[in-house]
Amino acid sequence: MLTYILLGLLILLLLSSIKVIPEYQRLVVLRLGRALPQAKGPGLTVIIPVVDTPIRVDLRERIMEIPKQTCITRDNAPISIDFLIYLQIVDPLASVVNVQNVFQATEGLATTTLRAVVGDIALDDVLSKRDEINQKLRVKLDEVTHRWGVQVNAVEIKEILPPADVQESMTKQMAAERNRRAMVTEAEGAKQAQILRAEGERTARILEAEAQKEALILQAEGQRQAQLLAAEGYALSLQKISEAARLIDQNTLLLQYLETLKNLGQSTSTKWILPVEVTGLAQQVGTLVNRKNP
Repeated sequence: MLTYILLGLLILLLLSSIKVIPEYQRLVVLRLGRALPQAKGPGLTVIIPVVDTPIRVDLRERIMEIPKQTCITRDNAPISIDFLIYLQIVDPLASVVNVQNVFQATEGLATTTLRAVVGDIALDDVLSKRDEINQKLRVKLDEVTHRWGVQVNAVEIKEILPPADVQESMTKQMAAERNRRAMVTEAEGAKQAQILRAEGERTARILEAEAQKEALILQAEGQRQAQLLAAEGYALSLQKISEAARLIDQNTLLLQYLETLKNLGQSTSTKWILPVEVTGLAQQVGTLVNRKNP
């Protein structure tokens, strides 16, 4: 019976000495109080019961939330800030041997570091340079936590709450800025409207001038065509007269002269100027009469 009991205890000891370590964990072993130089895992690991003290260490990245901390800026303005720390254990042995509670120590270090960083920055810069503060916090935290086997990957500020009077001033400033932008936008709109109106009037004047120019050109063209047609008509009339004059013989001209003399004789004037020689005209008339009365 005792043999079975001893055998059962031996099996239990053997089972307790076998540890399965997942990929995201490491096993720090303290053998008789002295830490082994290398952490064990992942996979199947055997420890010595009673002699070895195993401590599991999680290597996954962890998010640590730091609650609101009241800090004093360089210009003596109180401000409340809360932020997140993304950290990861990269040396399991140092995280167990070099610090009692690595996460508690990191949280305490984060609060003091935040006050030191914000104390060197003015209030306006704290509100506007969030990324710069994040980077400073990450660098300062990583410098200290590195000896604990912890690596700080990122620091992100969640919220910054300035004092009530500062918030009121910021609200007024934002309202004034919105009013300024509205006035600038309105002025810009009026300017654009005036520019468009001036361009429209200029285009209308240009079109009107071009229309007047086209009208004058057409009018001049019409007058030129009319003058050409009148000149052609006058030339044609002269041509017709010339052709008709060629068909009139000398006797007809003499009769016309006589008719003209007759009209002159019926007038009341006592003096006439004849553009022909009267003697020659009389001889031509006499000759014409002799031909008709042989």
